[in-house]
Amino acid sequence: MKEKITLAVSLLMGIIALLITTRYIKQKEAALNLELQKIYDGARKVSVVVAADAIPAGTVITRKDLGMLSVFESAAGSHAVTPDDANFVLGKKTVFPLKRGEVLSWSFIEGGAPAASGLSALVTPGLRAVSLPIGGAQAVSGMVRPSDRIDVLGTFSFPSKTQPDVMENVTLTVLQDVTVLATGQTTARQLQSTRGARAEAGSSYSTVTLEVSAEEAELLVFAQQMRGSLTLTLRNPGDVTWKRDLPSVNFDHVQSELPAINLRRQRDIRHKSNL
Repeated sequence: MKEKITLAVSLLMGIIALLITTRYIKQKEAALNLELQKIYDGARKVSVVVAADAIPAGTVITRKDLGMLSVFESAAGSHAVTPDDANFVLGKKTVFPLKRGEVLSWSFIEGGAPAASGLSALVTPGLRAVSLPIGGAQAVSGMVRPSDRIDVLGTFSFPSKTQPDVMENVTLTVLQDVTVLATGQTTARQLQSTRGARAEAGSSYSTVTLEVSAEEAELLVFAQQMRGSLTLTLRNPGDVTWKRDLPSVNFDHVQSELPAINLRRQRDIRHKSNL
């Protein structure tokens, strides 16, 4: 009888020990899962540039070679090319082959990261960088940023075509779809490397550096020396359209075309069908 009691007590103690151990393991698993969940919930995702298809070494990169993917920041690495920098890799050669969907790293690009070699590395071969004294309201309240695409408008004082010896103000579009390389001394990569800098980069610059052809550089330098001012208009990043034969705007043009301009706005931009 005593042996049966001892066996029963041992069995009961074993069951209790098993229950305690199981409960302890479950508590530890729950705590670990909670910590992992916090890590994943708090992980910041970033957009990176990837190879749209397999890219052999020595390939001159074009826009069709590039795609975009959203990944955890820890998986992207500090050398991944971001969408803001995508324009800066166009026209450059790959040093190593890339597989389809592989994250594009600056170490794969001839010359490496632009920040490592200054502004000149950002300029597409065959083009030029030119800085203009533009800031504040002329740069969309200072919200134009590196890698943005803009149009350049100029307002000048020209001799009137209808009234001899009279000067009149004329506004015209000088260039369309131009890439901004830098605002002040800040490039896209420098702006991205400083957390939160985008929010405060707005009105802190008085010059804007644009990527243009040699002929366009001459035109812009001449335009800024004339009596008048240059103003930037901001585009959607994906908008590469351009308008042919935009008119020069003077007082006569405003007076005659204003009704038609307002009609086109309501019909073509606001899509009002009752016009």
